[in-house]
Amino acid sequence: MINHIYQLIAAGTVSIKYEDISFGNKVIVRPEYMALCHADQRYFSGQRDAATMKKKLPMALIHECCGRVIYDPTGKLSVGQRVVLIPNTPPENYKGEIYENYVEGATFRSSGYDGFMQELVEINADRVVPFGDIDPKIAAITEFVSVCVHACRRFNAIAHSRQEHVGIWGDGSLAFTVANVIKAMFPEIKIAVVGMQRQKLAQFSFVEETYLSNELPSDFKIDHAFECCGGGGSYYAIEDIIAHIRPQGSLMLMGVSEHQVPINTRMVLEKGMTLVGSSRSGRADFEKAVEILEKRDIQHRLRVIIFEDKPVKNIEDIYRVFQSDLATPFKTVFKWEV
Repeated sequence: MINHIYQLIAAGTVSIKYEDISFGNKVIVRPEYMALCHADQRYFSGQRDAATMKKKLPMALIHECCGRVIYDPTGKLSVGQRVVLIPNTPPENYKGEIYENYVEGATFRSSGYDGFMQELVEINADRVVPFGDIDPKIAAITEFVSVCVHACRRFNAIAHSRQEHVGIWGDGSLAFTVANVIKAMFPEIKIAVVGMQRQKLAQFSFVEETYLSNELPSDFKIDHAFECCGGGGSYYAIEDIIAHIRPQGSLMLMGVSEHQVPINTRMVLEKGMTLVGSSRSGRADFEKAVEILEKRDIQHRLRVIIFEDKPVKNIEDIYRVFQSDLATPFKTVFKWEV
């Protein structure tokens, strides 16, 4: 059977690659809903440096996806079963000493390898996680939620036991989702969100405190923090966190920046802080994310950060959805109907 793979071959240019599907030892999934990530947008619009673009392309974009099983050689999944797809693939000899999303030799779809913008996706059986009572438009962002789950799991493993008051710097979709995951996993923790836009902070009605970054009280203190800004905002967020965190606090770094970010190491040392880089996720994180997304209140909240674009049926629609995403403050989700 011939599969259609929609590859980005240059910034703003998509072409179809034709590839045979063997129906062998891999699960075959028909994508149903997808979500755009800033990383996809940076590739599509050519915001990555020329060397990176040359190295990574051509490739199909999108690493946030849910779909329906049309073939499973293991017999564990039924035809028509809805699943979320895991973009990270650890090497065959992976033993588990290192988290699978950091282990050397792992590959990641839509980062040098074909993502999910395909008519059909061939994927290892352990790279799909079934789900039930979740709106598929919400399920499309499971990978995004799993990244937040991974950060929270690492926080829980590393941070000292005083976890009464946690700060989240950022008011975008990452900060919003981290706040929801913390509430689901650690309901006893008091959350303060620090952002730049009052309108966005108003969406965080389920947390205990919100602050504009330029109005933080001088005596404001937190035990631990999550940096969810990225880009040029990372520097200011990290600077604020170092100033307001209590001694031996842990800082989870989640925001991606294309440029080096200065850090006041003198104060990091003085306070004995722990800085943790957290990126991507693995199967255990996906399974926990599905469990969290089954909660009705979480689904209801996450709808706030989802903009559903029109279905994508052809290459012209791909161009349209990437263009409209530029004007969307949060997550763009669309139905895949190619």
